[in-house]
Amino acid sequence: MPKGKLKKVFPGGNTARGFYSFYDYIIEPDAARIFVIKGGPGVGKSTFMRKIGEEMLSRGYDTEFHLCSSDNASLDGVVFPSLRVAIIDGTAPHIVDPKNPGAVDKIIHLGDYWNEQGLKAHKKEILNLNQEIARLFRRAYSYLFAANLFLEEVRSYYKETGALSVGGFDRVVLALVHEVFTGKPRQTDSPKIRHLFGTANTPDGTISYLDTIVNHLKKRYIINGDDGTGKTTLVRRIMEAAQMRGFDVEAYHCALNPDRIEHLVIPRLDIAVVNSVEPHYYKPQNGDTVVDTMAWVIELANETIATERNMARQMYRRCMEEATEFLSRAKKTHDEIEAYYVLNMDFTAIEARRQQVLREILKLTGKIDEK
Repeated sequence: MPKGKLKKVFPGGNTARGFYSFYDYIIEPDAARIFVIKGGPGVGKSTFMRKIGEEMLSRGYDTEFHLCSSDNASLDGVVFPSLRVAIIDGTAPHIVDPKNPGAVDKIIHLGDYWNEQGLKAHKKEILNLNQEIARLFRRAYSYLFAANLFLEEVRSYYKETGALSVGGFDRVVLALVHEVFTGKPRQTDSPKIRHLFGTANTPDGTISYLDTIVNHLKKRYIINGDDGTGKTTLVRRIMEAAQMRGFDVEAYHCALNPDRIEHLVIPRLDIAVVNSVEPHYYKPQNGDTVVDTMAWVIELANETIATERNMARQMYRRCMEEATEFLSRAKKTHDEIEAYYVLNMDFTAIEARRQQVLREILKLTGKIDEK
């Protein structure tokens, strides 16, 4: 049996506005089944989900890994789209409570498998470490806020100097909308938008899994160009055109400023619109269409303005480096908390519970004995 396709996304992100969540878009509330895992750090939630995800991949089911932006080696959720089934981490900072308990949602309490007395013995240490983690995240978010201010400065120069041709931009947008949608019948009167991150600011820097999101699609429109030349506006215009024509879309937001949409996928048309820019450059594949936004821009000729702009970009990068350092320190501190829990968990019992959940999912496929 061929292996399923794996898509990697981030349902939440460390942004200039703090932790920003799209957890409501991991799966629809009327899904076939949603398993919500509760428990503290180090209790095995990510391993629990990853093992089930890998098993379903090996059985040929397309799978989504929803990764944690504060520890990109860990999972916040796993989704099996064809089955309409998800397993979601329901602990802070992404507290998820069942919307349809019993009918759709099922809570899995991994806290049932810890040694409470062993954890109480380290209460003071755990409380102190949690306070330090909160402090480190505050510092990280301060630098991300500053980084966004400097990046907005970088973006502002083309518009402020009149270098951006609005007429040229509008003509390209109209041409793209015509190319994408001409001859495509209207789909529905109630199109849906699924909001996620394809890129996140993590303890290892800014990480993107854009390739797992768009590589398998039939067609990609790659938007190249400098910051401030209208790339995200172009993406949003195409998204609005898709919605007007009744197409469901997946909107992938900027890791720094979640108000900005960087990439778009229109599943029904099997196409993506990709904003190829730092920190998520994308190399075009055969058959892709490349749109260069610099085509409707007059290069900055004023040396003073160019120097100011370069300084703003340097400050943006410096702030991002500092934010990454604080996120890294927060993760290392979180690892210390996990160590206390790992020593006080019954992982044998958790593995048995995992096998039980896997059987429940396989039962939904009607192929419980097939591999």
